[in-house]
Amino acid sequence: MLGKIQPSLRDLGLSSRPPGNKLPGYYHGALRDKGWIRGIEGDFNASALNNRVFTLATALQSRIISTLNMNKAPIHVAVTGAAGAIGYSILFRIASGEVFGPDQPIILHLVDIEPALPVLQGVILELEDVASPVLKGLVATADMNEGFRNISWALLIGSVPRKPGMERKDLLAINGKIFTGQGQAIAKNAAKDVRILVVGNPCNTNCLIGMNNSDLPHDRWFAMTRLDENRAVAQLAKKSGADATAISNLAIWGNHSPTMYPDFYNAKIGGKPVTEVITDENWLKTEFVTTVAQRGTAVMNARKASSAASAANAAIDTVKSIITPTKAGDWHSVCVESDGSYGIEKGLICSFPMRSDGKKLEIVQGLKIHPFSQEKINGTVAELQGEKAIATELGMLSK
Repeated sequence: MLGKIQPSLRDLGLSSRPPGNKLPGYYHGALRDKGWIRGIEGDFNASALNNRVFTLATALQSRIISTLNMNKAPIHVAVTGAAGAIGYSILFRIASGEVFGPDQPIILHLVDIEPALPVLQGVILELEDVASPVLKGLVATADMNEGFRNISWALLIGSVPRKPGMERKDLLAINGKIFTGQGQAIAKNAAKDVRILVVGNPCNTNCLIGMNNSDLPHDRWFAMTRLDENRAVAQLAKKSGADATAISNLAIWGNHSPTMYPDFYNAKIGGKPVTEVITDENWLKTEFVTTVAQRGTAVMNARKASSAASAANAAIDTVKSIITPTKAGDWHSVCVESDGSYGIEKGLICSFPMRSDGKKLEIVQGLKIHPFSQEKINGTVAELQGEKAIATELGMLSK
């Protein structure tokens, strides 16, 4: 690959290894110095470039990035329930390089049940047709050992949904067996640096079961409440008239269920406390919390199908928030094993306000918990404790 682009670079007297990989600025500066661009000072400014020169610089940039891609080892990423709506929605965004970066080659493992394999073959055809420069391989399988072999990330999306007349105990009995097997297979086959995000519901307790049926470090296991966070952000933005990007410090506490609590007391809009911007505190305590809690049902009633694209988007946001340093002073919602912070029972998989340094997560400490918030947190933690008791009764967790 490098040999193919070298002649065109030599012709221009350009290096195939720009200093600091500052590709656009480097090529713009080099072309300007050679007289190809005149009258432009300072940093790269695409609007001021002659179209032919801009096209040349962009093409060179793209080809250099493709070359640099070849020097990184691919990471293996598994997605379970890959033939389902959420899986289908997430695969193409991972394959595009959006999640792990445009310079990180990826091999995707599409894992699903045996009857779904013909559908997965169609998904593979579409993924091939994307012609992504970062997608270096595809595996489609119903075998968990094959599906989780050498993976560095597992997105466990597939689970059995709750059906009419099904008790929560029945749901945990079915999904508990799935996540018991997955936890064991991941521990046996995955790469040493593997991290796992559980999306399939009930995701907190499914995560707890998977974690306790593997010998992996517990800090590798996460469950998703980012969808609840995103829903809460959208509602605050809508009510206040602010842009969604102005909402910060919005944490979800507890379980990914209607009992979850979006902590508006510690959240901010444009750097100001939410309660100073939205002064109707009764709306925040009632309609806001209820709307976020029941949003999944509202989507189901409207489209006659559960949230798929928004759930996939939230899973991507979660992975990014884990592997990317958190903006100073902000936090995001991720379910992790409780260490006893804020009086929440150790060992539960519970959603907390979290920060990342790009390598590891930490629970944000020292937040003031409003009495209303504490009551809501107590309620959602009690639900998690109840689910844990059921899983223990079913023999999926040790007593």
